[in-house]
Amino acid sequence: MSDTEEYNKRAIIALGGNAITSQEREDTIANQFSNTRHSLATIVDMAREGYDLCISHGNGPQVGNALLRVELARGKAPVLPLGICVADTEGGMGYMIEQSLLNRLAHENIDRSVCAIITQMLVDIDDPSLKNPTKFIGQFYTEDDARRMETESGWIVKKDADRGWRRVVGSPVPIKCLEGDLIKTLFDNHCIVIAAGGGGVPVYRHPEYGYDGVDAVIDKDCASAVLGREIGAELFLILTSVDNVAINFGTENEELLEKVSYSQMKKYADLGHFPAGSMGPKVQAALDFIANGGKKVIITSLDKAILAMADKAGTRIYPD
Repeated sequence: MSDTEEYNKRAIIALGGNAITSQEREDTIANQFSNTRHSLATIVDMAREGYDLCISHGNGPQVGNALLRVELARGKAPVLPLGICVADTEGGMGYMIEQSLLNRLAHENIDRSVCAIITQMLVDIDDPSLKNPTKFIGQFYTEDDARRMETESGWIVKKDADRGWRRVVGSPVPIKCLEGDLIKTLFDNHCIVIAAGGGGVPVYRHPEYGYDGVDAVIDKDCASAVLGREIGAELFLILTSVDNVAINFGTENEELLEKVSYSQMKKYADLGHFPAGSMGPKVQAALDFIANGGKKVIITSLDKAILAMADKAGTRIYPD
């Protein structure tokens, strides 16, 4: 094959939080490495087939652990803001994925470079979600302790169902990846890039001194859709905990979606089939990706990913 023939497919892959942290196993670093290695089969297959690849990942459990460490060290070590915790976990998890993938590629005799990049995502400081935050993060507190943290640390806290009180932050819409040009250069040179981990670190443009961090979190699938647009990806693979997206979920009329057009998926979304707290952000990210020139989105589980790539499993969304 010529170089052009070998590298004519471009994809962005969003690994769900379950790819690295499993509810069935203790969340040790050794287990996270083991889970990471298990999650790479589809990525390695795609690399072997000549795909140019960009990989993003969730970081919810890891950020929760980082925030817990901050609370336990309060008064003994400097308090780390949320943006630094996001960047720290993006770096640590990027390292795990990068090392695990390099080892697997070498074992499979696939000659590809891999690079993890700390990614900043530009947001609008006037995004409505920053004015009325609803994204729960961190551990649970009693109401008294939560109110104390609200006073001492300036948090906003809300009751999370009947499980207790937690901190809430905004989840603004990502506008642009600040490292997008660099990532595209690496991508164009056939390097497998790990970026937008945990949605990337949210930043805004301050009128006086430039970029500054925001205590918020960005949905990693929405960030992946933005990055996919910037690097010219044609395929967006969203790997999550379920095999298919469903309408009428949890009812006797539940229907698993397989091959779906953009307009039909948008209709389902407009009818409220995909709640904001579960499948909603993934479907919205898929729609945004297709609307901005993407050719195909697959939403499925890690275990079904290889079959989904062959159009034999998962939910596949196409332009009209």
